[in-house]
Amino acid sequence: MQQKQHQDFVVRFAGEGGQGVVTAAEMLAQAASQFGYHIQTFATFPSQILGGPTWTQARVSTTRVLSPGDELDILVAFNKEAYDNHRAAVGPLGVVVYDSAQFTPTSDGQAIGLAFDELARKTGNTRAANMVVLGALTRLVGWDTSFLEQFITKRFSRGRAGDEEIIKANIQALHLGRGGTSVSKLQIGKLAPPQKPPYPQILLKGNEAISLGAMHAGVEVYVGYPISPATPILIFMERNLIGPGKFAYQSSSEIESINALVGAGYAGKKAMTGTAGPGFSLMHEGIGLAWMAEIPLVIANVQRGGPATGLPTKTEQSDLLSAMHPAHGDVSLPVLAPGSVEECFYATVQAFNWAERYQGPVVILSEMMLAERSENIRKPDLDKLLVENRKVYQGDNGYQRYADNKLSPMPLPGGPGAYVANASEHDSIGDTTHLAERHVQMTERRFSKLKLLESANYESKHPEHAIAVMPWGGSKGPAAEAYQRLEASGLPVGWYYTMELNPLPPKLIEELRTKELVLVPELNYLGQFASVLRSNGIRAEAITQYTGLPFKVRDLVRRITERIETVQNKKVKA
Repeated sequence: MQQKQHQDFVVRFAGEGGQGVVTAAEMLAQAASQFGYHIQTFATFPSQILGGPTWTQARVSTTRVLSPGDELDILVAFNKEAYDNHRAAVGPLGVVVYDSAQFTPTSDGQAIGLAFDELARKTGNTRAANMVVLGALTRLVGWDTSFLEQFITKRFSRGRAGDEEIIKANIQALHLGRGGTSVSKLQIGKLAPPQKPPYPQILLKGNEAISLGAMHAGVEVYVGYPISPATPILIFMERNLIGPGKFAYQSSSEIESINALVGAGYAGKKAMTGTAGPGFSLMHEGIGLAWMAEIPLVIANVQRGGPATGLPTKTEQSDLLSAMHPAHGDVSLPVLAPGSVEECFYATVQAFNWAERYQGPVVILSEMMLAERSENIRKPDLDKLLVENRKVYQGDNGYQRYADNKLSPMPLPGGPGAYVANASEHDSIGDTTHLAERHVQMTERRFSKLKLLESANYESKHPEHAIAVMPWGGSKGPAAEAYQRLEASGLPVGWYYTMELNPLPPKLIEELRTKELVLVPELNYLGQFASVLRSNGIRAEAITQYTGLPFKVRDLVRRITERIETVQNKKVKA
């Protein structure tokens, strides 16, 4: 009987922090992507440094992956707690691989036991347990071990003494894991060969994509304080933002970070910081100063569960309103919310361009689900990617920096056109004033500059339908996969999406105002983006979730279908 071919599979590695749960998923992702498969990982772990329940999910597919996947094809349980907590997520034809040295399920006909560490010790490399697990996976999905062997050889050929022994031990572990599962007839079916796209790809995490986007945009100063899940951006900058005119620094607080950026931007530098919700809250007063003084800078807010310490290692989309309106008084910050790892790169380049174009602070609103997930993306063509730079004043002294309601080049310290930039309301040359007419003039000037960022960049499918789905940020992927199923079922529903949340594209607003209902999947309690759309005269309704985890596709399909059917039934009764 010929083995059934699958187009993708979903595997979850679950156990304690420090057991190699995350490493196993990352190595699988790296190997599969190098061989030509599309991958996406999702990691969730506790906030302590070591220990605590941790799991990482990897989806490997012959086509582009939009979501982490709903049901598990394979669960790798490193301990009994992991088995007990995750067994219900395994599909009816799924398989469990468990560490038989740790526990034995009382009765589970879909489970295979392997002594992970014991088999690793047989190779002479006690750290090869991950390879034992990956070897087991090769048989369960009908893979030959050759591509993993190639990956191991490439990964550990570093020109160091002992490389050959490490390679040999890991390949041996691979075969021991594969052989250990051969006593069972359990398999999930053969995974189809990869379909390599006709363009080069790279494997990145969201935080890496943000960092690389900043480097391409020409970031010169990065000041940040360590905070989950934004810390990897700081680490990247400390390692890579080096050389003449470059400066990366770990500050003592987020207050120091934002004020250092205001100084750097005032001095003519492209400046950036990265933080999460609690740190962003501390930055509000400094952001208000940058808005008032019209100084370009970029803030990456990698959202996590809140408020307060909240869920520091879980995902959420609950900082939108504070990102749009931080500080106090009348402030409306430009906000870009990427919906994929790929968009993290382009959103960062665009954020720097926006900061230069309108001369003020810009927020990149990322999320933990993007920050820590690996995804293979099309390698950007940097030669085709526009980078906007500082417009510097070159005229005579006596320059009025804030004259009229139009953008003006920025004088730099030591150059012509000196001006004062402080936190008080000011006149056209920057001198402090409390005159009512000046406050009106400058307030209108600051808000009018947002029109420089308005565009027509948005996605649209089936605009003829009266009901539409419009996700934002990291919920784009699960919502897009759900929409594909809804579209295939013939449900009359349209699709809209943009990562430009403030200002929204005017044409998009105009089109959405014609809709009977716009459904907004978002990971927060308040339905924040839906409320933003309603403030623009759009009949929007949120589909919310606030579990700290991303949407499941099947849940979105059900909830969207139920809502549309309710609307249709009301029409019939009317």
